Amino acid sequence: MKSPSTGRRHTVIGVVLTALMLFPVYWMVNVSLTPQQDMRKDPPDLVPLHPTFEGYRAVLHDQLPYLGTSLLIGLGTVALTLVLAAPAGYSLAKLRPRGGGGLGLALLIAQMVPGIVMAMGFYGIFLDLGLLNSWWGLIVADSTIAVPFGVMIFTAFMSGIPGELIAASRIDGAGTFRTFWSVVLPVSRNALVTVSLFSFLWAWSDFVFANTLDGGGDLRPITLGIYQYIGNNNQEWNAIMATAVVASVPAAVLLVLAQRYVAAGVTAGAVKD
Repeated sequence: MKSPSTGRRHTVIGVVLTALMLFPVYWMVNVSLTPQQDMRKDPPDLVPLHPTFEGYRAVLHDQLPYLGTSLLIGLGTVALTLVLAAPAGYSLAKLRPRGGGGLGLALLIAQMVPGIVMAMGFYGIFLDLGLLNSWWGLIVADSTIAVPFGVMIFTAFMSGIPGELIAASRIDGAGTFRTFWSVVLPVSRNALVTVSLFSFLWAWSDFVFANTLDGGGDLRPITLGIYQYIGNNNQEWNAIMATAVVASVPAAVLLVLAQRYVAAGVTAGAVKD
């Protein structure tokens, strides 16, 4: 049994490590509130002594279209990923198609391919097809990162669904699709939330695909919109950091709301009865 002093020591260590990991986030907020003339102050202020909201006003004035594009791309990536990954996971977990083991290995290898390599391949394909600088082209590109992950999560989760449940639905006359839609998906809520969350976060934070495939489009995501404040001779650091803070809010809210579903989804299939 741990002594009270050991428990307090572990608590202190945990608090210190948490503070170190969260300090960049705090500094991002601090700089977003710092007036432009105080940016090069030495030493810098640990707290904004004269806070300004000019950066946030600039975000609301300039960045809302970029935020809307990122939201559109994120939701589109989630939808496309679920449409492709959920049936594929069900097939690998319960239908046992021929060559399923090889497909699983291919999906694992696909996740090891660097994003910049995929971006260069997509650039050549999109250039030939005339798909550059389009938001739905980014949805397709971002989905190539999310789909292999989603298939593996769905496969692991759906492998744990009792076979008796599926057999009972077939006895009642349900076909393969009806069983998948009415029985398997409702009990796979944790996996659905997990895959949806990670797919959205990947698309929301993507820079490589966006910069390579949509650098000159009218509808650009927030990861490119932030460059509006970066010039050769001037960087509006409070606006840059304010944009980063605003762009972080949706991701943080989603993580907080979905954390218990994600914990169950990513550990599915880890323990067999």
